[in-house]
Amino acid sequence: MLNLTLASFRHYAQSDRLRVASVANQLHTCEGDLHNYLTIAKLRYTTRKRKLNEQSAQTMNQLEFTQAFLNLTPRQEEVLLKILAGEKDAAIAQTLHITKDTVRKHVENICKAFALSTPEDSGHSHRPELISLFAKYRPDLFSTTQEQNKSRLQIVLSYHQIKEAEVEAIAQLETALKNQGYDIFLANNSLRAASNGLQSLYSALSNCDCLLLLLSPLAACSEMVTEEVRLVKTLRDSRNDSKPAIVSIRLNCPLSLLNHDLRGYLQGTPLVEWNQPADTENTIQSVFELLACKGYTGNSQIYTHSQTQSIAPYAVIPDRPPQPVAEPELPRGQVELASAFYIERPGSDRRSYEAISKPGALIRIKAPRQMGKTSLMARIMHYAQVQGYAIVPLSFQLADRKIFRDLELFLKWFSINVALQLELPDCLERHWHSLFGDKVACKAYFERYILAKIDPVLVLGLDELDVIFKYPEIAADFFGLLRAWHEEAKNQEIWQKLRLIIVHSTEVYVPMDINQSPFNVGLPVELPEFQPEMVVDLTRRHGLTWCQNEVDQLMNLVGGHPYLIRLALYHISRQEITLTELLKTAATNSGLYNDHLRRHLWNLEQHPELATALKKVVNSDSPVQLESRQSFKLHSLGLVNLHGNQVTPRSRLYRQYFQVNLATN
Repeated sequence: MLNLTLASFRHYAQSDRLRVASVANQLHTCEGDLHNYLTIAKLRYTTRKRKLNEQSAQTMNQLEFTQAFLNLTPRQEEVLLKILAGEKDAAIAQTLHITKDTVRKHVENICKAFALSTPEDSGHSHRPELISLFAKYRPDLFSTTQEQNKSRLQIVLSYHQIKEAEVEAIAQLETALKNQGYDIFLANNSLRAASNGLQSLYSALSNCDCLLLLLSPLAACSEMVTEEVRLVKTLRDSRNDSKPAIVSIRLNCPLSLLNHDLRGYLQGTPLVEWNQPADTENTIQSVFELLACKGYTGNSQIYTHSQTQSIAPYAVIPDRPPQPVAEPELPRGQVELASAFYIERPGSDRRSYEAISKPGALIRIKAPRQMGKTSLMARIMHYAQVQGYAIVPLSFQLADRKIFRDLELFLKWFSINVALQLELPDCLERHWHSLFGDKVACKAYFERYILAKIDPVLVLGLDELDVIFKYPEIAADFFGLLRAWHEEAKNQEIWQKLRLIIVHSTEVYVPMDINQSPFNVGLPVELPEFQPEMVVDLTRRHGLTWCQNEVDQLMNLVGGHPYLIRLALYHISRQEITLTELLKTAATNSGLYNDHLRRHLWNLEQHPELATALKKVVNSDSPVQLESRQSFKLHSLGLVNLHGNQVTPRSRLYRQYFQVNLATN
């Protein structure tokens, strides 16, 4: 019985083993079939994606390619160029100080920009298609050597907040320039907001042959664009080869929109107009002709100042943003110089009107940048014009640097400019006698020619005297001359005809005899910040019905800064932003004040000692004592308040922004 049971057990066990082996064989077969199926499916998917990508690359035309290339961030473009140069991810990561994963992420986003992948794809798998696309449309990026780069004309193509139709025109312009062999550096908002973007921009402008400036209406009132052009003009004036040159293209931008400084910097430079897509071909051809001249001065159109100025009606929404630089030029004809948005400071305006009517008057206006100095000067001069006086506004910011190298050259430039604006013939050779010395010659030219021709009074408005402070070899003599003219009015009737308005931002640090300085005589006018009641008045003029709490919130951020308050009210009145949104994003690179703040940051990066000083101020909870020169410089820029020898940040906006951005820079 026991033997039968054991035999049965062995039989059933053997049967189970056979069944298990059979099942295992079946599973192994299924696994192989599944693996083969997945391999075939993956191969079919890869083949299909490659065909789709190839089709995408084939259907992407030159314009679409250029637009996609224009939209890359500066960092993406850096990575792309290194990929095209054949560099490995590890080498790119080490050079750019990023991780390999970040490199791959950039490549993935670049592929998406050129429609070579979907969100489900891994970016690096499309590098062959990306390289093929660039081999088709931009083969120059593979083969250009450093020697070839040096021989190619370096052009900075600058634009700011453009419209969709203008994007297409810019893309065609860039493509045409590159096809002609020009090396293009794009200066756009993405670059300006990028980490190290301002340094890259400064380097590009310093080393380029030409700045090709695209002037949209918003670029015309951009502080950053104005600073870029100022830098280029400064570089050009300091070099023998007159580089970088400037060529401007107006994109539906009337000359009246250009702020005073920008228009002055561009005076005498070539100008091309673009108003609609149909103009693109002719615009490109005009640019080629100007660049081919290599002198960039032929066929130039001179900027002329606007001959009329509209009076904004009271309590209406303004139709254009406030200018970062005030307009000192006066209107011609019978249009009164008035604005619905100009706020008078109690006492300052009225006292100035009274002073300019007095024989031999001298008015000194001093305040930080964007506080309304030039606006007040313009209104005083308009008041004088109404009285029948001859007026000449003159900004030293617009003079070429070479003018300041020699006292005789400077005084002749000054005298000729005054005569030119008075529409008097040039009689310098007849009335200028250098034998008696430059200052005596200049005094005689004014006394015997200019003042002799003027009846009854000449008012000179001398703006941006700070520029002359940089040239002590002429500053003391010129300022001493102004003081002497003022004193002459006490003794000679002809000098009572001359009335002076001098405008500057900073303390006078030129060593001078107090008896020869014009900065301690006459009527001193210092412009304070706006007070709450002034801001309330200004909100009403913008058609806003704000309560005191809303005014307090804005002033708690920017203080009584006239320009920043006007800028906020302009955009809020047009319903482009709310006060809540403004307060939340103000100190960021995407906020309303980003252009204003980046201009300050760019200036500070060019003056590391000022950046270090301001960093100390914004990171301190209590007033900080700095060197006198640093305090005066920061105050003239409008970044700090002075309390005796102590310095504090001008506003909470500046503290928040520079705490972050000076730390990262």
